[in-house]
Formats: sequence, C-alpha cells, structure tokens
Amino acid sequence: MKDVWRSVILIAAAVMATTPCPAVAAPRTLNVQVREGCIRAGPSALSAMVARVSYGETLAVLEEQGSWFKVKKQDSDVSGWMPKTSLTPRKVKLSAGEDDAKVSASGGELALAGKGFNSKVESEFKAKNKNLNFAAVDAMEKIKVSTQAMQAFLKDGGLAPQATEPQQ
Repeated sequence: MKDVWRSVILIAAAVMATTPCPAVAAPRTLNVQVREGCIRAGPSALSAMVARVSYGETLAVLEEQGSWFKVKKQDSDVSGWMPKTSLTPRKVKLSAGEDDAKVSASGGELALAGKGFNSKVESEFKAKNKNLNFAAVDAMEKIKVSTQAMQAFLKDGGLAPQATEPQQ
C-alpha cells in the first residue's frame, strides 16, 4: 500500500512540475495622444477633473465603459476616466529621429491627436482660405473655461450630460 501512495505522490509531483503555472497578465497600458488630457472623476466630460496628463504619458487601463477608459497614472495612486479618443496603444515619442519615433504616430496623426494643426498644415490651409478670419480662431483657442464654470452654465440652463451606450 505504501508503494501505491508513493507512486501517486510521485505522479502528482511530476504532473505539477510539468504543468505551467498560469501567468499573471500584465495590466493593459495605453499612451496619451493629446497634448494635454484630463483624468475625470466619472465617464463624462462634465465630471470633475481629477488630474492632468501629458502627451506620451503611459496609463494603466482598469476598466472600460462605452467610449471611456478608467485609467491609473503609473507614478501615483491617481485614477479616473478618460475618453478612448485621447489614448492609443502605440508608444508615443516626442523626439523625431529616434528609432521609436519611426514606428509611432505620423505627423498627420500627431496634428489630429493634438486637436490642432501643425505649422505646415496651418500654412497650407491659410493659403487656400484667405477669406477666413484666422485672428478670430486664434482668439477662440485662447478662451479657457473651467470645469466649475461649465457645470454652472449647464445647471443654469437645465442641461445634463446624456449617458453613452456601450459600443459593441
């Protein structure tokens, strides 16, 4: 009987030794692809801002809801929500000429990601549209509205954010 138990134990040990342990998946990370992003308390542009993040910063993804990701800053305990359009799985580099820059975003993608024109695109657009008032556009770009002021405006107007449906 001892030999049977000894055999069972040896077989069990052999199976355990040859069975791979389940790997713990590394948390998914995404990179900020806008010049300056806001991490918000909830999945809404009207939610209070928790922190600011900069272009190229890497964030851990905690959750996904509709068109929003719940993210966590890697250098702190700060977490909150960012729109999916502000994040990319690609490594984002600011230094042109490095090998990493060759496989990251193109100049056109960076212009779009920064929600603005680069100087070349802007010059070409101005040359083709000389009748437009670019000074007015420049003035509007300088207007800053705080989250609190926007929330007060919406409340005074009886407006509320609408929930977004999860995308399939």
